[in-house]
Amino acid sequence: MPSIKLVAVAALLLAAFSSAHAHRQWLLPSTTQAEGKEPWVTIDGAVSEDLFDIGATAIKLDGLRITAPDGSQQAAEQVVSSKQRSSADIKLSKPGTYRIALVSENVMASYKLNGETKRWRGHPADLKKEVPDGVTDLSVSTTRSRLETYVTAGKANMAVVQPIGSGLELLPLSHPNEYLAGEPARFRFLLDGQPVADLKVAIVPGGVRYRGVLKEVMATTDSNGEFTVTWPLPQMYWINASYPPRVQVPEGQPRPPMPALRYNYGGTFEVQAQ
Repeated sequence: MPSIKLVAVAALLLAAFSSAHAHRQWLLPSTTQAEGKEPWVTIDGAVSEDLFDIGATAIKLDGLRITAPDGSQQAAEQVVSSKQRSSADIKLSKPGTYRIALVSENVMASYKLNGETKRWRGHPADLKKEVPDGVTDLSVSTTRSRLETYVTAGKANMAVVQPIGSGLELLPLSHPNEYLAGEPARFRFLLDGQPVADLKVAIVPGGVRYRGVLKEVMATTDSNGEFTVTWPLPQMYWINASYPPRVQVPEGQPRPPMPALRYNYGGTFEVQAQ
């Protein structure tokens, strides 16, 4: 199956300008390959302009989904939150690979009240009590998001690297903790378990603040929902996609209505040196 060629962001200057100033949600593990008799990992969660740099606001990690190598679910040992970062300590009590994900659902509403346009964002359960009766031109858009990463304790295995079958998800087609710089890695995007063709995918390396440019590259999924990345350097990477595709509107033109349902994915992967 042919590789999907990556398009350097330098050739997409307009897209680079807009994405360079975007706030991104991310999870970051303290390690992706833990060793020892009783290994631990700490997961940080935050929102920031520069990937993996603390500088905006924290993400709550109380609902973190931790899938152990045997498929069982476990809870973090401790979760702490500050203004700009949350952290979860996880004991890796079973050998093998863990899938660590934060799945959320948020609603954005726009409406008119007494002729004035108002907007609200929050949890779907709060919509009815936060938007008053008697409003007009009500528009509601729901976003379902998945943030995730993988961590291996001891010997890696693929038991948790399986489709969930719900929402927008990224399926690594090789082990997600064994990527090496200069080598290709293939992925498949799924929506509710089905491949997503022609999906635009952003691959962004961390360390933006130290190089001054985003260095984002773009890929497009094929008919099987697949794309290939050849990692240029060893470091942490963030892979992001959303569905349906975002519509680019020229400045000064009215934006189209928000989609009733949007999906978003953000995954963190480590690439090591050869």
